[in-house]
Amino acid sequence: NSIRIGITGVPGVGKSTFIEVFGEHLATREKKVGVLTVDPTSRKTKGSILGDKTRMERLSRNPNVFIRPSPTGLALGGVTMHTREAILLLEAAGYDVILIETVGVGQSETVVRGMVDFFLLLMLAGAGDELQGIKKGIMEMADGIVVTKADGDNVKAANQAKADALQALHFQQASDSGWKTNVLTASSVEGKGVGDVWKMIEGFTSHATKTGYLQENRLRQQEQWLEEAITALYHDLMHSAVATKEKALMMKKVRNRQLLPTEAAEILWKKIR
Repeated sequence: NSIRIGITGVPGVGKSTFIEVFGEHLATREKKVGVLTVDPTSRKTKGSILGDKTRMERLSRNPNVFIRPSPTGLALGGVTMHTREAILLLEAAGYDVILIETVGVGQSETVVRGMVDFFLLLMLAGAGDELQGIKKGIMEMADGIVVTKADGDNVKAANQAKADALQALHFQQASDSGWKTNVLTASSVEGKGVGDVWKMIEGFTSHATKTGYLQENRLRQQEQWLEEAITALYHDLMHSAVATKEKALMMKKVRNRQLLPTEAAEILWKKIR
C-alpha cells in the first residue's frame, strides 16, 4: 500500500533540501516516510562520503522518518545494487511513502524509473534544463516536474522555466499510464508549493490505481528485476576465481597482440561456460 517516489535532478537543484521539507510535510499528515539516498562512489578511492543524512538534520530527528544513505558502488542509474531490496524492507516495516533520491549524474539515472511508481524531476530556472531534459530522455519519463528555488528574485525566472517546460512537454508522446505530466514551482526555503506536489502525487496514485496501471507497472518492474538479477549473477561469474585466472591468460595474449580483445573475450566466455 506504499507509494514509491523517485526524485532526480542535476547537482545543485536542491534535492536534499526539497526532500527534507517534503518529508516533514508528509510526516505532519501522519505518513511514515522512508528516505533512501544514494551517494556516488569514487572510482579512484572506491569510497563514498554518505553525507546526505547530515544535510537533512531536522528530518532525521523525526520519529516517523527513516533515512538511509548508501553508496552506488558499481551500480549505474543513480541507485545502488540493493535499492529494490531496501524498498521492500521499508514497506515491510510499515512505511507509507518511500523516497529514493538519486545521484543526479545524467542519462543513466533513468534506471530508477524502473523501480518507482512516481518519477519526480526537479529543475532549476534558467539552466536550460527543459532542453537538456528532452535530450537526455529524462523529462519524457517524469510523471511530475518541479522547478525549485522559486523564491525571492528567482520567482519570475521559475515561472518562465515552468512555462518553457510545459511547452516542451507538448512535443512528447503520451505516457503509458495515461497521466498528463504536470509542472509546478516550489520553494524549499519558504515551504511554498510543497503541498501541491503531494496533491499531484496523490492525483497520480488515484488515477493509476483506477486504471490498473499501478499494479501492472509493478509487475513489469518485477520482471525487470529478474533480468537485472540474472545479469548480476553473470557479472559475479565473470569475476570468479576461475575467470580471473583465465582472464589473466587472455590479457597476456591481447598485450602480445596474439588475439584481438573481442576474440579473447569469446574464448574466455566459452571456457567459463
